[in-house]
Amino acid sequence: MQSIKDRVAIVGMGCSKFGERWDMGTEDLLVESTSEAFEDAGVKSEDIQAAWLGTQNQMSGQILAQAIKTEYIPITRIENFCATGTNAMMDACFAVAAGIYDLVLVAGVEKLKDSGVGFLTGGGGQPSAQTAPGVPPPAQFALAANRYFYQYGLSYEEGKQMLAKIDVKNHYNGSLNPKAHFQRAITEEQAINAPMQAFPLGLYDCCGVSDGSAAAIITRPEIAKTMRDDYILVKGLGLGVGAQQGSLRDYYDFTHFDEAVYASRMAYEQAGVKNPREEIDVCEVHDCFSITEAITMEDVGFSPRGMVKNDIDNGFFELSGDGPKVNTDGGLKCFGHPIGASGIRMIYEVYKQLQGKADKRQVKNVRLGMTHNLGGQPGSFTGAISIWGTRD
Repeated sequence: MQSIKDRVAIVGMGCSKFGERWDMGTEDLLVESTSEAFEDAGVKSEDIQAAWLGTQNQMSGQILAQAIKTEYIPITRIENFCATGTNAMMDACFAVAAGIYDLVLVAGVEKLKDSGVGFLTGGGGQPSAQTAPGVPPPAQFALAANRYFYQYGLSYEEGKQMLAKIDVKNHYNGSLNPKAHFQRAITEEQAINAPMQAFPLGLYDCCGVSDGSAAAIITRPEIAKTMRDDYILVKGLGLGVGAQQGSLRDYYDFTHFDEAVYASRMAYEQAGVKNPREEIDVCEVHDCFSITEAITMEDVGFSPRGMVKNDIDNGFFELSGDGPKVNTDGGLKCFGHPIGASGIRMIYEVYKQLQGKADKRQVKNVRLGMTHNLGGQPGSFTGAISIWGTRD
């Protein structure tokens, strides 16, 4: 198996404002993100040879063609639950690395507020013994939180405090980001005492339902160096797809998500990362719920199993901390989660951090950035990882 390392470069990115965009349609959101990407890369829509669109709620890539006014170029529509955006980026990277196309657009978009749906509903198909119809995501991830507390001996108060610290961190980071859905800092007391959604997860433990879009222009490094000096390079990509066996296995414990573990191993091997705790500078993780971020820190090797609370208590993942800076743009919690756009939005933040253009939330001396997605539900996830770095 060949590595994707250093074979694809990002030369331009764009991201819409996330939030309740009642005044914008899906095409408008795509125009907002792709226009920024085109301007950033110094190209026009007619320069694009192919495109990939990540979205759950659109049936075809035609909506992207309509938004950017292209005719007859191949546009592939990708859907893979919450890993949709990263999966679209991965497939586009493979096409560019293979030399099939020189300049490609990758976009993700979702318009959720007008749909009246407050969470991921799934993509159809036949029901099976593994599915749990009618169980909303807060209840599914509440199982993970309760089991984690039990398995590692945390009292309710200790567990809630751990989750509250994650909420406070991400709200603070989101307050520094003008494109985030929520831009207000909160206190631990507010997070702990917030209305309960699914015990023990409160309101501030759950990410926002948002409208938004993000886009990237990718090419090969030899072309990128003729376009700009501060392009960034792919270092590793990983995708792990489960077989929906978790809910059928007595030993499934809800305290780790194997799909993310295997995806991160794939990406680390390609990127040459031996010690992610020390080598990754910034990381955007899929904090659909605060417990998901806590478990992810252990899944991707940032914290030892059962020990993430110590790192959270010590501020290890904060902008001022000593470890990887996690969800520097506010994460799903505060930036919002338009499903098809989230993976590319995460890469947008890593792109800005690697270029030194992240404004008030800029991390010093960033060399490697990483993104993480989980699509599906505990026991039947798709895990997606991307790692990016600066040019030599």
